[in-house]
Amino acid sequence: MTNQHENSNLPPKTCTIERLVTVKEDVEKVLNGQKTATRRNGRYADVGEVMTLEGRDFVVERVYEQSLGELTDEHAQQEGYESLEAYKDSILSMHPGMPWVPTMKVWVHEFRPVEQ
Repeated sequence: MTNQHENSNLPPKTCTIERLVTVKEDVEKVLNGQKTATRRNGRYADVGEVMTLEGRDFVVERVYEQSLGELTDEHAQQEGYESLEAYKDSILSMHPGMPWVPTMKVWVHEFRPVEQ
């Protein structure tokens, strides 16, 4: 796993934080505390940035690159799945025809609820 970078060392964002978690089932997992990270093919947020879902705020704590081959069951659980196989099946069903390439890099965005 690549070490966490300071925001100034990260490449420019490819999208906005509002697009980080958009699938209804994923939003529910975040709100229920089952999902604490999202992996995307681009960088959607900076460390310290706040994502708001249904009126609740979540702060991004870490942003770093990771290859698909590095993923473990623990990483899949961060995503709200019981196993890596379940996570992989879900991702591939959302992206028909996309191969699971172990060397492919994704951006990991880890977040936590903002204490009220």
